[in-house]
Order: sequence, then structure tokens, then C-alpha cells
Amino acid sequence: MLDAVVIGGGPGGYVCAIRVAQLGKKVALVEKEYLGGTCTNWGCIPTKAMLTSAHLYTEIADKSKRLGIEISDLDYDLKKIISHMNRTITMSRKGIEHLLKKNEVDFFNDTAVIKDAKHVLLEQSGEILDTNNIVIASGSEPSMFRPFSEVEGIWTSNDVFRMEEMPESLVIVGGGVIGVEFATFFSSLGVKTTIVELADHILPYEDSDVADDIRKSLTRQGVEIIEKTEVTEVEKEECSFILNAEGEQELSLQAEKVLVAVGRRPNITDDIRELGLKIERGIVTNSRMQTSLEGIYAIGDIRAGIMLAHVASYEGIVAAHNIAGDEIEMDYSAVPSIIFSSPEVASTGLREADIDDKEKVKIAKFPLSANGRARTVLENTGFVKVIADKESGKVLGMSIVSPSATELIMEGVVAVRNGLTVEDLENSIHPHPTLSETILGALEGVDGMSIHI
Repeated sequence: MLDAVVIGGGPGGYVCAIRVAQLGKKVALVEKEYLGGTCTNWGCIPTKAMLTSAHLYTEIADKSKRLGIEISDLDYDLKKIISHMNRTITMSRKGIEHLLKKNEVDFFNDTAVIKDAKHVLLEQSGEILDTNNIVIASGSEPSMFRPFSEVEGIWTSNDVFRMEEMPESLVIVGGGVIGVEFATFFSSLGVKTTIVELADHILPYEDSDVADDIRKSLTRQGVEIIEKTEVTEVEKEECSFILNAEGEQELSLQAEKVLVAVGRRPNITDDIRELGLKIERGIVTNSRMQTSLEGIYAIGDIRAGIMLAHVASYEGIVAAHNIAGDEIEMDYSAVPSIIFSSPEVASTGLREADIDDKEKVKIAKFPLSANGRARTVLENTGFVKVIADKESGKVLGMSIVSPSATELIMEGVVAVRNGLTVEDLENSIHPHPTLSETILGALEGVDGMSIHI
């Protein structure tokens, strides 16, 4: 008898299985395809590998002369970019496999079918696993819907990683995280790129000032951005697609490829539905990741909550400890949201748009253009914004648009999660010259005492 069977080997599932094993319990992990799930194979890792090539190309093209470096005949090789991506994926898969063996997790590369709360069938082998607990970590798949689902050859994010040659032109439907990252990649390498976004602005879950800076950056890179617009019709011609769209005005777009990047939907299979779990958009859980059925947990994208790999991983940790008898609850107050655009975007805690009563908070911004380190690397687009409670001085939220924003945001995460004040962070000496000093500048600005602006 196993203490737990974890279904799905993505960043939620494999982390959960390893932690269950570390807590002295016997656990099996079942993954039907590749270890690492969407993140490793079709999401975080491959996109960042490709974006590394694109960012380097752009850095050389845009900055080399100003930095005294002479470059001629700058070009790229798509096959080598894809090769780098595939090597990175393979190394990540092998790393996870090693960790499972190291922690004595029983791994089954098979399709799991949940028979009831105590039994999981391995479809290929026919073996049935007896268990006291089941953790559903089956992940998600790219959303596809009409009119795009009715037209052959429309790309989802998965299809990008299979391409063999670069298109000359591309329309990206959806200006969220996925759409902006792919627009950054393709436009960096010379593809005529258009984003069509239904919401008022791209990156609709970020503040408008964040979106403004990313819009300016993408526009400078040649991306056409069309907001408040819905694609209503798609037609495939011999070598291109025609898209009709409606917004403030009707328009028609033509491109060699179309990429639908409007998010993902939970991968809820028939056996999961037949269990009788409470399902709304995704599987409903409490803060301990327990579903409506005793002994069954759900983590990650299958919940249709915050669909981020790092959230799935921590949900897996919480589920593991509760399975082992500890009482731990999820805290979503300081989840970092990160976007590998150019410059990068990161935020945590409250956004300015979330605040109903701005009389209760103080908001300060510090521009990247006033930072010495930014000037040395020829960067001037971006800022740090800090939101603090007016009475207590506690940091409630932070947004960053900057190179390395995805690394810098951790100072904000720690502050929001632990209730630190502006003064606590100000009194922590920030190294000079670094981009982290933009955070210090914003913190000083909360009380109107910024030194460098």
C-alpha cells in the first residue's frame, strides 16, 4: 500500500512526490509522457531557451557599436536555436529523473486512470496501484476555440517548438504573458509580428503603466499592437491566413502564420469527472489542496487557479505535508508574476489597479533611467513601483519593468509575504552599482525622500 500516488510529472507533481518521499512516506509518480510536464517540455523552459537566443541577438544588434564592439554579418541559425532548446529540455528531464531516483520515488511512465479514491490503474501495464491518497497534477493544455479551431494550420504555443523555419509574418491572438513573450522572440529575429488583444491593453493582468512600457518597447522592435479588438473570422489561403477583426474599427490582417495565445485550460479527463469531485472551471480545493473527496488532492493548472509553475510547485509542497500529517495552508498573497519580455516584467502582491481606496496607501515609482547600472548597460525603459500601507508602512505590492526584473522581484516577494515595512527594506544596504538600487529609489520615494531623482 502506497501513502500517495501523484498523477502528473510536471513542476507540481514531481515536487510533491519528492517532498512526500522526504517526509518518510512511500509514494509513486505516474507520468504518461515526459517528466517536467508543460513547463519543461512546452512552456517555461523551451520559451526561455529560445528567448535567450533572441535577447542576445538583439543586444548585439542594438548595442555593439555604442559599446565599442564591431560586428559584421550578424545572423542567426534557427536549427541551432532549436537544438539549444532541445538540449535544455533533455537536461531538465534527466535532472528530474535523477531526483526521483535519489529520493526513492517509484516512477511509472504510463497513463493513470483513477478507479476510485484508493486505486489507480496503469493503463499500459494493467497494474493497479493501491494508495491511501491521490494527488491530481494533470496540468493543462493550450486553449483553442472557434473560429480558430475550425481552421487547419493555426498554431498553439506547442506548435512553435516544432517549427522548422521562421515565418515571414505572424499574427498573435492574445497579448498576455504567452503572446508578449513570443512577440519578443519573433520580432527580435525580424519576423513581421502583430498582436491582437481583446482587453483594453496588452498584459491585462498588470497595471496599465507596466503595459505602456512594454508596448513602447515592442513597438520600437516593429511589433504592431492592436488592442480592444476581437478576431471574428479566419480564412486559410494557399500560403497565408486572412483574419477579420472588430474593435474600435473593423480591420483585416494577413499573415503567413497565426498563433493563438489566449491561455490554457485544465486537462480534466473522464475518470476525474466520474469521481464526483467538485469541479467549477477546474477542480475545487481548500487551502490545504484537498478536494471535496477525502484522500484526493489537486494541485497546479488542473485547479484553473493561478497557472504558474512556481505556484504548482508550492501547492505540491503543501499537499505533501498535509498527506504526511502536517497542517499547512497555501498563501497566495505574494505570488510573483514574471514575463520574459524585453525589458522583463515582474510583480507581486497588490497592483495599483486592485486598490479601491488610494487614500489608504502610498505609491512611489523610480525610473530605470535614473539608475547608474542601467546607464552602463544602455537601458532606460522601465521603473520600479512600490505600494505601501500609509499607516503601517508595510509593503503591499511591487511591480518592476527592467532587465533582470524576474530576479529583482524576490525582494518584493519576501517583503509582502513577511509583512516587512518600507523602512525595513530601506535600512538593508543595497549594493552599488546595481539594478536593485531602483527598488531602493522607489522605497525612498514612498515618503517623498528619493535621493537620485
